[in-house]
Amino acid sequence: MKRLLPLLLLFFFFSCSKDSQNSLEDAADKIKIIREYGFILNNFHVVKDTIRSGENFGSLLTRHNVSYPEIDKIVTSIKETFDVRKLKIGQPYTILASKDSIQKAQVFIYEHDKINYSVINFKNETVKSLNTKKPVKTIIRKSSGVINSSLSETIEEEGMNYVVAHELSEIYAWTIDFFRLQKDDKFKIIYEEKYINDTIYAGMGKIIGATFEHAGKTYYAFGYKTDSTKKYNEFYDEVGNTMRRPFLKAPLKFSRISSRYNLRRKIPLYGVVRAHRGTDFAAPIGSEILATADGTVIESAYKGGNGNYVKIRHNSTYTTGYLHMSKRLVRVGERVRQGQVIGKVGMTGNTSGPHVCYRFARNGTEVDPLREKMPASDPIKQQYKEQYLTYIQSVKKTLDSIPYKNIKS
Repeated sequence: MKRLLPLLLLFFFFSCSKDSQNSLEDAADKIKIIREYGFILNNFHVVKDTIRSGENFGSLLTRHNVSYPEIDKIVTSIKETFDVRKLKIGQPYTILASKDSIQKAQVFIYEHDKINYSVINFKNETVKSLNTKKPVKTIIRKSSGVINSSLSETIEEEGMNYVVAHELSEIYAWTIDFFRLQKDDKFKIIYEEKYINDTIYAGMGKIIGATFEHAGKTYYAFGYKTDSTKKYNEFYDEVGNTMRRPFLKAPLKFSRISSRYNLRRKIPLYGVVRAHRGTDFAAPIGSEILATADGTVIESAYKGGNGNYVKIRHNSTYTTGYLHMSKRLVRVGERVRQGQVIGKVGMTGNTSGPHVCYRFARNGTEVDPLREKMPASDPIKQQYKEQYLTYIQSVKKTLDSIPYKNIKS
């Protein structure tokens, strides 16, 4: 028995050592390696925060034990690729510092948005600056909606990003009067959504195709880029006519018509019997007023009952006027583009509430813009038409196959 005891102790010692080694190996396996921005974060003391009021690049680095001479060297080295003066309050940043007791900053990462970020690496003698992007996965989403109240509310009810409502209103701004949508008007849409790490929503991508049924008529729209140098798609219908028109339907993006053009309407507010020769769009004070077409400003002044007033000549035939502004943002002689903000909604002049009175004149005579037959814009160029018509066949087929939700038979 005495001879066996040393052997048993020796066996117990080696068994415990082996178990300890296995435990350490298991613990090491359980340590999760965290990779982000091209670094293994486990190797650093990581600080994540957002830019606050009064903070700047220098103050952030000095707080993390980087000296002023070092900061000056860093700023000088990266001035061609990163402007440290343009840090914005509220934007996220990450500092990777040494894991010793000093915890000195070695890398500064600034997020411009959810996708784009800049890395300033000053861990070694050579300072490196890199502007890059997070890996983004794009998925195609197909959806539809039936209007019960407004486009934006329907978009929200269907779980789509509110940006979809804005984009649809932009595409159909020349063909659909969004102030006169009817209950049970409906739409279908195919568009891109962007995700970071498969889960973090990074925004809406381009619209591939859409169809909108309004007042019994169906309007198709397909995104297509004829020139690879263009940043955005143009939108055309199923036969290649552009969705863009010379005039927008309204000078406001989201509003309501509070008073229509009516030659027989009496307006007691003016103190005299007078027909209403404009279309009133009610909106909160400060809402942006848009030029409905390209043109030149021929009047910009305070003008009696019109209040702050802007008038634009678009060509030898058409002019438009915008009344009761709280602020005018263009001057006489200025060339403006369609959709450009030319003023803000107000209550100047003779008015009982905040709105813009929109005047539309043909050959000097004010007419109803909602009844005026507008000239069409040029269709897609003939050299691209055949390729375009081939491309949209599959998109149109997909659109037609999307079912409507909550539709009443």
